[in-house]
Formats: sequence, structure tokens, C-alpha cells
Amino acid sequence: YTVQVGIGAPLKIYNLIIDTASAITWCGGSNLYVSDTGVNTGVPVAYNYGYGSFAGTLWEDKLIIDEKITIPNMQFGVASSARDIIVDGVLGLGPTSSSQAALPQEQTIPTITDRLVQQETIDVPVVGIYFHPIYPNKVTFGELTFGGAHRAMCSSSIRWTDITATAPSSRYWGIDQRISYKNTEILSQTAGIIDAGCTFLYLSADAYERYRDATGGTVNPTNGLLQISLDQYNALGTLDFHISTMTYSLVRNAQIWPRSLNDKVNGGVNDIFLVVKSFATSTGSGCDFINGYVFLQRFYVVLDGHERRVGFATTRWTYAQNN
Repeated sequence: YTVQVGIGAPLKIYNLIIDTASAITWCGGSNLYVSDTGVNTGVPVAYNYGYGSFAGTLWEDKLIIDEKITIPNMQFGVASSARDIIVDGVLGLGPTSSSQAALPQEQTIPTITDRLVQQETIDVPVVGIYFHPIYPNKVTFGELTFGGAHRAMCSSSIRWTDITATAPSSRYWGIDQRISYKNTEILSQTAGIIDAGCTFLYLSADAYERYRDATGGTVNPTNGLLQISLDQYNALGTLDFHISTMTYSLVRNAQIWPRSLNDKVNGGVNDIFLVVKSFATSTGSGCDFINGYVFLQRFYVVLDGHERRVGFATTRWTYAQNN
């Protein structure tokens, strides 16, 4: 998912990836930053996302989100180089502490939600995130709500869990959870993060192997994804995320790559790929899972920087078999 953000004068529109694992907003990737009102702070900024990276300098300028929210003198990065990022940049919705990874001497800068609180546009640094699965015609819809949750998008009450105390996940939107498949535990209670900028669900190497063996998936040599047969697909059970006192389940179609997008991963029309991938490390690293976009498109997620907690609710898409 991307969001349109206007920056500078004359106003120029940039398409930015929504990322909850970093706090730095930046532009200038595929669409160069040009403005008569920008001020170069001279502070270097750089970040490695895993799927790509950027380096540049912090600037200050007016920023407008979706023509509705204006932040004067917002600090953001302007890329002098960007690797493997095909859009204009990133909208960073991570906690303030996560900006340390991008700045010298572990500095932090106010995030977009911090600034909205400072200028009293919103009361608390909270963001509600709503995505839904892709349709066969590749139509998608998403919504960001600053300052709270849009409860009309939820089909259940929002249940909360505290930010984990385990580093490094504690510096991000990190939570504790365990995961089971067909009622068999594949990942014991451990820490990891919520990341809208990550496409897949990542598990520690040993948990991934247990999921692979349980589903019967084999690694496709072309794209590295687990591939299953039609019979194995029909036999898929739910993948259950146990968070605090609640269980959130990915149904069969929520565990597979959208078949209408098989061409994007060099797959055939009838191929079936799973969306679970593996870390190089085993359980115990301090970040043993990433609940990425494939998880967020099935649940409403609330990131609460004031109470240091994350909320989850079901939506009309949680149990849908769209794919």
C-alpha cells in the first residue's frame, strides 16, 4: 500500500510506502524532490529496510497527507540514493525510538503522529490501519486514521496487548505472541514486530521449518516461496496467532499468495504459493516473527504510542476467502 503525500511549494505529490517499522518519512526515490520552501538541515539520514535502502539528508518543508492534514516545517529525508525501492519514498509510522536507526549518534526526530499531537490536530499519537485483501481484478482499498481508530471498519471490539519488553522488538511496534497450525504449536511465546511495509509473514528458521513440514510445502527454486499442490491447499488448516488472551486466525486463502498476482513472483496461473518466509536465525533472536502486510490485510490494527500498546480487531475480511 502507498499513500499520496504533498510536499513543498509548489506542492508536489509523492507516492510513499506505508511502513510501520521505521519512523523516518522520506521522498526523492523515483520522483525527485523539488521545492522553493525547503530547508536543508545538513543532517545525514540513511536506512536499510531489508527490501531496499536509502541515504540522503534531512530537510524541513510543508507536508500534506491526502490533502487533509497539513504539517508545516516537517522534518523528512530527501534521498540522494535509493536501492531497490521503486516508489517515491516511505511514510514512516514507527515509534519515535525507531528513528534512531536512521540518524547519527542515535538521534530521534518527531514522527508524523508526534507532530500532529504537537500542533493539536490529534489528541494522542495513535494510528488505525485498515487494509483488505486484493480482489481478482487487483483492486485494493486501505485507510489510515490518525488520532484513533475507525471502529466502523471493525467487526469486533479492539483488544490490546502491550509493547514487548524484549529488545530489539521493543524499539518498534513489537509484541509477544505464539503461533500454532492445526492446533500444533510451531512458535512458542516470543517477541516480534508488526510491519505494514513487509509483504510476507516471517518466522524464525525453526518455526518456518515446522510450518513447511506441516503444510507439505516445498521451496520453489525460482522465487524462493513455499509451493503446494491443489490437494495440499485443500488440506490447509488455520494458522493461529495467540496474542494476549485472544486468538487471530489466518484462514486458508489468507496463507497463500494472491493468484491474480502470480506473474509478479514468476509463477504460473495455477501455481499456489504460501506467504510464510524464513529468517536466517532461530528462535531467541529478540525478533522471531514479522506480522507483515499479509496479516494486516485481515485484521484492523491500532498503533498506540501514548499507552505503548497495539490493538487488534477482526474485519469483514478476516475470514473471507478472497484471493
